[in-house]
Amino acid sequence: MDEQSDASTLEQAVDAFAAEVAYWREVRGMSKKTLAAAMGYTPSYVSHMEAGRHKPSEDFARVADEALNAGKAIWKRWCEYEAAKVRAKSPAAPPAPRRAEQPYASGSALVVEHDQARLDYDGTAYRLTMRRRLRNTGNEPVTRYLIRISVDRYPGEPERSNAHYRIHPLTWDELALTATCRGETMRWEAKHDRDAFKEIWLLFENGQGRFPLYPGESVWIEYAYSVGDEKWGRWFQRAVRLPTEHLEVALVFPAALDPVVWGTETSMTAEASPLRTAPIRSEEDGMRVFTWTTSAPALHARYRLEWRFRARNETDATQGEFR
Repeated sequence: MDEQSDASTLEQAVDAFAAEVAYWREVRGMSKKTLAAAMGYTPSYVSHMEAGRHKPSEDFARVADEALNAGKAIWKRWCEYEAAKVRAKSPAAPPAPRRAEQPYASGSALVVEHDQARLDYDGTAYRLTMRRRLRNTGNEPVTRYLIRISVDRYPGEPERSNAHYRIHPLTWDELALTATCRGETMRWEAKHDRDAFKEIWLLFENGQGRFPLYPGESVWIEYAYSVGDEKWGRWFQRAVRLPTEHLEVALVFPAALDPVVWGTETSMTAEASPLRTAPIRSEEDGMRVFTWTTSAPALHARYRLEWRFRARNETDATQGEFR
């Protein structure tokens, strides 16, 4: 490899490290100023690092990975940068083959780079906040995105569930749906509106203008809605409907309820089995948080987290699915 190729590889490693830091900062919803304060660095240093104007350092990589809870992803980029420096000074090995992307979902040009769900429960109602980073891998602008809300109070008893939702249907007022993209409010339209099931198009537009997702672009969208616990059951399921690179779920319950959480996964070819990794439990400000993540989940896989509150006497086995 000649000097120009070595320099290019080293430059690519710097860019990859910078992009990794920026990516996880966005995932955690932190500003550069907030991250800098958490790391003990200046905001300008973080800004220069994300712009690739500073070379990666071991200390910065360790502290950033810990502050952003990146699961060693940032540390791995620093190791790759160090390896690139070594290669630049010695004969290089053949480049590793590039990992092929997962196949597209039929008829879709979207890839989900990061899928982050947070479910908060206050003792009477649930509020789900979804953050997704979408990438348009097609040849046409994307102007809308479909989301689904589906509940089942009495699974295995369809007649009883149908009767329950005829009396207590999901309503738009209680859902209080909000959606944003690039700091802009997204307009939405109902595709299906039934007692226990909603399908909604989130539109990349509002009363002030349009902001399509163009080919090659990536963008974060965020949407949130609420459902009372008389309609939302004690499980939360994530269905992988588009090629997805990273999936993350956080369940946040009052610690006073003494919640416990477990989960299963299924696919088109396999029966339900326990999650391969256990949810991670932590405590913060009187709440108990359960976090579970996976990378490169299989298309059409379903991951279901279930829970119960040991401090509450509950006789009904309720369930619900939100995707």
